[in-house]
Amino acid sequence: MNFRNRLALPTAFLFAALTLAGCQQGTHPAEAMTKAASPAVPQAVAAVPGGAAAAAVKSIHSPGVVATDEQLAAGQCSAKVVDAASGAYLPDPACTPGAADPAVTQENIDSTICMGGYTATVRPPASNTDKVKAESLREYGQTAVKTTEYDHLISLELGGTNSVSNLWPEPNKASATGTTNPKDAVENTLHKAVCTHRVTLSAAQNAIAHNWVTALKDLGL
Repeated sequence: MNFRNRLALPTAFLFAALTLAGCQQGTHPAEAMTKAASPAVPQAVAAVPGGAAAAAVKSIHSPGVVATDEQLAAGQCSAKVVDAASGAYLPDPACTPGAADPAVTQENIDSTICMGGYTATVRPPASNTDKVKAESLREYGQTAVKTTEYDHLISLELGGTNSVSNLWPEPNKASATGTTNPKDAVENTLHKAVCTHRVTLSAAQNAIAHNWVTALKDLGL
């Protein structure tokens, strides 16, 4: 339709269009009641410092092998010490922002992450991760220590994926004798909350990717 034809539109038609637009801006009473009756399930992680919302994690499908989705230089990354005594360290967000597997969705959690044995079907073999771990240690400026875990920021049990952007050499507390660290308990609690539908999958993924130390508090768990 050209500009001349637009000017020729009947006044009644224009009035009807304006009325329709006005209706679309409002909320029907029945719709409002439906929203009010919806269960209060956390949908996203709390705001990050500065008032900005947490960014969505990357989406990468790479079962059984680590995807090299980033090229990092030696010494480029550094872990943040939150509490060295308890083994609370955060990865460098510029190097390890976190990534999730798009094959795991809110709709299929009961047949994927909430089903026993799921992680074994997607976890890469040591022959693959050992090489990438050595590279990651150099990128984070760390030396190999037996208590350091090459850890998924978003764990596999939360739909995390195998990629450089989701794996990092996580230091442990000085008294540790193995790779078990405080983040493991957070992952388990989030996994249970997702599988019992207390929080959504995306909320748990964003919370642990943003700050695993505060993730449970951020989600009210």
